[in-house]
Amino acid sequence: MKHFINERTAIVTEALDAAVMLGDGKLARLDGYPSIKVIVRADWDKSRVAVISGGGAGHEPAHAGFVGEGMLTAAVCGEIFASPSVDAVLAAILAVTGDAGCLLIVKNYTGDRLNFGLAAERARAMGLAVEVVVVGDDIALPDSPRPRGVAGTLFVHKVAGHLARAGASLQAVTAAAERVASAVRSIGVSLSSCTIPGQAAEARMAPNELELGLGIHGEPGAEKLEYQPVAALAEILAARLDQALGATRAPLALLVNDLGGVPPIEMAVATRSLLGAISRDVRLVFGPARLMTSLDMKGLSVSALPLDAELELALLSEVAPSAWAVARRVTRVAPVPLPAQLSRPAISPSAHAERRRLLEVVCDALLASESELNALDARVGDGDTGSTFASAARAIRADLERLPLAEPAALCGAIADRLSTVMGGSSGILLSIGVAAMGVAVGAPPNWSRALSEGIDRIRHYGGASEGDRTMLDALIPAVAALSTEGVVAAAAAARAGAEKTATMTRARAGRSGYVPADSLRGVPDPGAVAMARVFEALARQVNAP
Repeated sequence: MKHFINERTAIVTEALDAAVMLGDGKLARLDGYPSIKVIVRADWDKSRVAVISGGGAGHEPAHAGFVGEGMLTAAVCGEIFASPSVDAVLAAILAVTGDAGCLLIVKNYTGDRLNFGLAAERARAMGLAVEVVVVGDDIALPDSPRPRGVAGTLFVHKVAGHLARAGASLQAVTAAAERVASAVRSIGVSLSSCTIPGQAAEARMAPNELELGLGIHGEPGAEKLEYQPVAALAEILAARLDQALGATRAPLALLVNDLGGVPPIEMAVATRSLLGAISRDVRLVFGPARLMTSLDMKGLSVSALPLDAELELALLSEVAPSAWAVARRVTRVAPVPLPAQLSRPAISPSAHAERRRLLEVVCDALLASESELNALDARVGDGDTGSTFASAARAIRADLERLPLAEPAALCGAIADRLSTVMGGSSGILLSIGVAAMGVAVGAPPNWSRALSEGIDRIRHYGGASEGDRTMLDALIPAVAALSTEGVVAAAAAARAGAEKTATMTRARAGRSGYVPADSLRGVPDPGAVAMARVFEALARQVNAP
């Protein structure tokens, strides 16, 4: 597994240095690398309660990303997934704690509890006022005597940081932090484990498996489930949260956390599913965002905190750390009506025997050429040009009774609509553009040569190709030029010659053939150009028919 690292032993210190370098002068680090890795507020004056948290690295942006006004005063960092040392925690306490005291917010893992706890005792022995709040918000193992601390810890950081900034006492900050820690509930789900930089990836789950209820250090989940759509997973997560929240009907704040490896669009889909599955009143949503990760784990967690007015105020207050997700309120999806101009006017069918017959001839020619064009395209593309043109021909032929055949401009508009709907690929859109432009230019009485010229100009403008670029324009441009001066028979001959000429072109400057090597193009005419030649040849035969 490849990673963007230098030395394994320097990953954490280099990452923390980056945080300080981009901290706008408001962050600093204590000396003592690599054994002591502490990020502190550079603007701290010790007049208020200090709020300190931390733990192993690998959870970024937690914890250093939340150091700043309104949140943490300092973050103590260990190596990846390893608790920081007692000396590191004590150094942080001594660096930022004044007469107002400090609060340590600790996730409920043995190493963190012991190292932060011993550091707190040593600081107290030095005469400092230090309190500790342990967070165990994970509900994956409901009977566990020591539930793990996961992303719900961030709600504790936010509330404690808010009160500390407001000048609250250590007792008040601690009481609020304990209240949040005892109320918040979290659960996660993952499709993969994480990969520790410099180590081999662990394939713990089968392709059709996922893990429900997991820690943030790559620990196995509480249970394995069969892979299923995220809507079904959201129902499971919502049911577990509902049971864990108990009888309270207070509105909720949700924190939707990407554990590190979920693309934003998937997190958005998951968030929509969660909001649909949770039956309680969701007042605030934080995320979806990467807030407390597990390296590159493709998983997510959701934390729910019952709100009252005091907690809502604390969660909504602004903070300096940009890593914190701004709270958003949930609104109902209420689509705005489409612009009236987008609605196409109803088309009244009309008859015109000659135009109907010409359309039939063109459609029949494309249907008869389907296999030939597919075979040509299989040599220089993906083998579907014939099917693409044939799909359009079938649709137009089926619509002949509903087309305004007697009205040239309306007829072009109707055909352009059908081409854009039923004909796939860039050729369908380009032809739709060209035919729509013909409808604007055809005039009354109709001037089809002028209309065709305008259609080609629009195709050239939007498609970026011209004659000589090995596209259908190599047949269309000479055919239309001949049509305006010599008639349809000459136009057919010009289209045929233009299509054949593309077989000598070993470089395509537009279309899918632009990615094909010259040797594969040599001797093979462009399928789109051949299609246009077959159309003009069919029209010439019809004109000359007795």
